[in-house]
Amino acid sequence: MDWIYIAQLREHVGEDVEVRGWLRRKRSSGKIHFLSLRDGTGFVQGIVEKSSVPEELFNIAKKLKMESSIIVRGTVKREERAPGGVELLVKNIEVISIPNKEFPINKPDHGIDFLMDHRHLWLRTQRQFHILRVRHEIIKSIREFYNERGFVLVDTPIFTGSIGESAGNLFELDYFDYGKAYLAQTGQLYLEAACMALGKVYNLGPTFRAEKSKTRRHLIEFWMNEAEVAYYQHEDNIKLQEELVSYVVRKILENAEDHLRALKRDTKRLEKIVPPFPRITYTDAIKLLQKKGFSTSWGDDIGGDEETAIAEEFDKPVVVEKYPRKMKAFYMQPDPENPDVVLCDDMLAPEGYGEIIGASERIWQKEVLVERIKEFGLDLDTYDWYLDLREFGTVPHSGFGMGVERVVAWICGLEHVREAIPFARTLYRIHP
Repeated sequence: MDWIYIAQLREHVGEDVEVRGWLRRKRSSGKIHFLSLRDGTGFVQGIVEKSSVPEELFNIAKKLKMESSIIVRGTVKREERAPGGVELLVKNIEVISIPNKEFPINKPDHGIDFLMDHRHLWLRTQRQFHILRVRHEIIKSIREFYNERGFVLVDTPIFTGSIGESAGNLFELDYFDYGKAYLAQTGQLYLEAACMALGKVYNLGPTFRAEKSKTRRHLIEFWMNEAEVAYYQHEDNIKLQEELVSYVVRKILENAEDHLRALKRDTKRLEKIVPPFPRITYTDAIKLLQKKGFSTSWGDDIGGDEETAIAEEFDKPVVVEKYPRKMKAFYMQPDPENPDVVLCDDMLAPEGYGEIIGASERIWQKEVLVERIKEFGLDLDTYDWYLDLREFGTVPHSGFGMGVERVVAWICGLEHVREAIPFARTLYRIHP
């Protein structure tokens, strides 16, 4: 009898198979035990009929508790009403272990704090299974996108001595005799070096923000995909972002629609995500917000509520471009037509999910970059290697960073990004 994963059972209708997994839930009617089984690839119902099995087997099934680990052998039966389209007529159960106490996550109304305290077990529930499967497919599609276009993966440092954004939200640590080092906010500066060697590069890994934010969009540790391309300018950069986001959404609809359906996600909205995306300038965004009753003025940051108000005007991600230079990072290229703004953009997801991409054309002239570093009060010596990139073979280049958890939350329709990552790190949570 072959060991078959639940996801493959439809291919084995009428066959006797072995499933190795866990008991998710059990209900009984006296003469039948209905066993909801999971094995990490899917879910299936196992049926133990008293009239069809030895009494010993029926009693074994009766003693099982939630999260008992078991090996179940039986016949695959087609049942289109069941998830996956099949059921398992159980003929044998081999018990690996039965918990000594009740599984703590056993009712639908547990509070979020309780669930996060039990995240190591909450992962086993059906909703979390579907979310993390979608996350897996999103990360897979990101890699496929770049591989299909000839990009090279460059793994960037997590420890860094250079500040990519602002010093106010860095995790600082002592780095042997070197002095202060930081957990990376971004791998961008290193990707800029790599794109001068390899042309088109990307990364995908953890980044950190030491900001005391408690919104549904923020995490302390999150995964980010960044890309950098030599000779790309502002317009090229936006086009690449549109292609990436639409590619990811299309792949999820192709490969993970069952998971989205299980999460009750309205996929009709996702089907609209095709280029080109709507685009407005920061200046026009401020005018739009003022019409909507916000007191935001030119030069003010666009926060979460403002992002939602802008995005609700569109049914696709909207690109907000050309922000004031004083509110953006030191490395962003000034707009030659208006030096008060920089050639940057934020892509806002629809349905109130906020910024999913931050991007810019980078400053490529050394003298302009030196001026901006000084303007930000940063140490020139720390960036000597970064300035070298503008000394030897400098060219226009552009890139962006996309937050994986925000994309997962948007595509799955989640209320909070803490469900979009296996083990969330938030302001008040470091374990489990």
